[in-house]
Amino acid sequence: MKLDRVTVDDRLSALGTWRLEAEESKWIVRKYRFTSFMQGISFVGEVARISEAVNHHPMIAIDYKMVTLRLTSWSAGGLTELDFSTAAKFDQAYVEGNAE
Repeated sequence: MKLDRVTVDDRLSALGTWRLEAEESKWIVRKYRFTSFMQGISFVGEVARISEAVNHHPMIAIDYKMVTLRLTSWSAGGLTELDFSTAAKFDQAYVEGNAE
């Protein structure tokens, strides 16, 4: 079910790392930075694993040491709980992959 704007704002606030692509956007977006190209590519592999497990796939852009992910739920015509739960999984993978 597509979320209303108040709920979207609440979910974004809880994540703290994602933003709406534009004011009335149906997409949330986050940029992840890495110390090397290979580290970014490794993260993309983990994103693929998570995406397959939850059957929800982001748009991915790779620019050297930066990976940008964009999420929306096409079938709902906007953002759903699945977008935010998947975003949280990506954030967790990023933290775990960059822990020292």
